[in-house]
Amino acid sequence: MRERDEAGGGLGRGLLPRLLGYHLRRAQVAVFKHFAASVGAEENITPGLFGMLVMIAENPGLSQSRLAEAMEVDRSTIVTAIDQLEARDLAVRGRSPTDRRSYCLALTDNGRRALRRMREAVLRHEEEFAAHLSPSEREELIRLVVKLYAGRDRP
Repeated sequence: MRERDEAGGGLGRGLLPRLLGYHLRRAQVAVFKHFAASVGAEENITPGLFGMLVMIAENPGLSQSRLAEAMEVDRSTIVTAIDQLEARDLAVRGRSPTDRRSYCLALTDNGRRALRRMREAVLRHEEEFAAHLSPSEREELIRLVVKLYAGRDRP
């Protein structure tokens, strides 16, 4: 007997509906679509670039390589992302005072102003997206998801 996933358009999904990863991925797709339709449309930003702006703001002088590690992306992805942020006058890279081979990142004045606006838009997006969860359910969901990935460096 084939399992049907009504949330997935009634198509047969086999064992997928019983897999945690399947549901986490569907949730990620849903939240990214909502982000794109709300924050992205308003601020022309992706979740990844927003996350990078937050990390740069919270960690003055952060190196590109450390940002890549924190965001769990490769260095070439970081270079492209920082190029985009620089082109939009949101962030700048400068030479590290301690390592001439490395770049330090900082927000521009425009980037700080934009991030303040974006934070408000992201908080609205989060409230709208999770509106069907109570505050305690939302906290519990975050706690459980963090528990899944915290401390897992390897598969």
